[in-house]
Amino acid sequence: MNHYSGLKNALIAFVLLLSMLYALPNIFGSDLAVQVSSAGNALIVDQDLDKVKNALKAQHIEFKSVELANQRILARFKNNTQQLLAKDALKQALGRRYVVALNLAPSVPTWLASLGGKAMSLGLDLRGGVHFLLEVDMEAVISASMDKTYNELRVLLRKDRLYKSIKQENGNIVIRFKRSELKDKATQLIKSELNDLVVLDNNTDELSLHIGISESAQRQAKKSALKQNITTLRNRVNELGVAEPIIQQQGSERIVVQLPGVQDTARAKEILGAVATLEFRLVDEKNDPQTAIQSGRVPIGSKLYYFKDGRTLLLKSRVITTGENITGAASGIDQENNIPMVNITLDSVGGRAMLNTTKKYLHHRMAVVFIENKVETITKNGKTIKKRITTRDIINAATIQGTFSSRFQITGIDSVREARNLALLLRAGSLSAPIEIIEERTIGPSLGVDNITKGVISVLVGFVLVLFFMAMRYRVFGMVANVALTLNLVMIVSVLSLLQATLTLPGIAGIVLTVGMAVDANVLIFERIKEELGTNSNIQKAISSGYDKALLTIVDANITTLIAALVLFSFGTGSIKGFAITLSIGIITSMFTAIIVSRAIINKIYGGKKLEEISI
Repeated sequence: MNHYSGLKNALIAFVLLLSMLYALPNIFGSDLAVQVSSAGNALIVDQDLDKVKNALKAQHIEFKSVELANQRILARFKNNTQQLLAKDALKQALGRRYVVALNLAPSVPTWLASLGGKAMSLGLDLRGGVHFLLEVDMEAVISASMDKTYNELRVLLRKDRLYKSIKQENGNIVIRFKRSELKDKATQLIKSELNDLVVLDNNTDELSLHIGISESAQRQAKKSALKQNITTLRNRVNELGVAEPIIQQQGSERIVVQLPGVQDTARAKEILGAVATLEFRLVDEKNDPQTAIQSGRVPIGSKLYYFKDGRTLLLKSRVITTGENITGAASGIDQENNIPMVNITLDSVGGRAMLNTTKKYLHHRMAVVFIENKVETITKNGKTIKKRITTRDIINAATIQGTFSSRFQITGIDSVREARNLALLLRAGSLSAPIEIIEERTIGPSLGVDNITKGVISVLVGFVLVLFFMAMRYRVFGMVANVALTLNLVMIVSVLSLLQATLTLPGIAGIVLTVGMAVDANVLIFERIKEELGTNSNIQKAISSGYDKALLTIVDANITTLIAALVLFSFGTGSIKGFAITLSIGIITSMFTAIIVSRAIINKIYGGKKLEEISI
């Protein structure tokens, strides 16, 4: 009685040792680092690693190490001065092909990192940075959809001169006709060609049609606008040089942007509010860009453009169509040739322009140019000046393989990854709808450190008080509970590290709450053992009954709390989710340590022995 098999003890020991191993990375702290990653589709290779090292050595900046891992380069430094100097030097040396960002790199030993050991990820309230809550103007989304629909209807009905007049009235489109047969013909044409539109009831005028956008189409337009804005914002945040930004949807109309390490809110606002677009232009096949650069003379009717990697290309001055005409872009694989591609969808205006161009310039190359207008605040002669900067980068140049209009494919792309990135960029060339910053918070790095210190102190104080109470109240059994509680904390940290769940201040509150709740199970067990000792002279049976009879109560109590935590996680946002995560993990690990681990220890102390009394 009160004996676990050797296999069960070995399994418990294995789980505990594994927990200690993966909790270990959190004691090594972090190094000040500069992170270098690709700003485009290119992969980071060993040559880029050499560039970083050479750039730092050229500026005589000392570094602890420079390493390449997970498609990013991490350069570690001893102090903040070296880190800041390195960031400026690398930005100047590497150019716009790379995103250079300040970061904190965990100082996990190589042998531990090779086993998958990682430190916990810290939230914005513990690291410091900027938090924005952005709201998308959904009325503008619907208004833009209505304008687009209005133009499409005019083009569709103009072919056969069906309508007498067409205009927008009170959020709908009103079409008037000269004869009823024209109205019937137009109705059938609209239903067959434009599925997203609905014909509204109108009993006031037999020669008019009231057209609206269907509810499903409106929901899809709002959803698409929100997703495209998130993708656009994510691309723009790269310009800020943020190592691990968080950009995610909140509700149906809002976007949360968290920028760890950023303290300049004005700079962040400028980047987030930048205006970007796309242009499709023909490549000047007759002239050489290098000749134009060397002579300083660009041929008439052409302009010189650059790829992000520095390559040049001469493009025709005439713009075929712009990003404003793109209604959809998706990456895929060409089934015939088994090569990556991007499917593009244009509106009617862009489709007509593309059709005319591809008919005339079949087998010529067409380039996609990404244009971004940004505002930078600079200080000159003691005065703050806002400087407007426009960048024009070629992101793709492919051969026109056939005649097309509103729907076509871009091929000549090197990889599926590049195709996917290009599709995202095409969809996110400009904000689909206006955004407004409705909430803004700045958390200083010193405040983040202070939050961590206070959080650790709160955990330790609560932990020590519980240890003292259990040791005084239940003696040897209390000390066993204390060991189980300590192992529970280790397991919580290890699970958070393995899952890379973000630890926030509310998350620390969840850990503190777990510390108090974790001993509840042991209290129930120990009190039950005391009751059994009062009615049963066999101490071994009393210990066994205490654990067995308290088990159901413990499980019920913890399951109800776990359900509440899961509800908080499902319906909560931000900090509430952080609290729910740590609470859920703590409940599960505490059941393991309080019931299984503590009994294994009690079995080792008292199991299989003739006992006259026990210390409880």
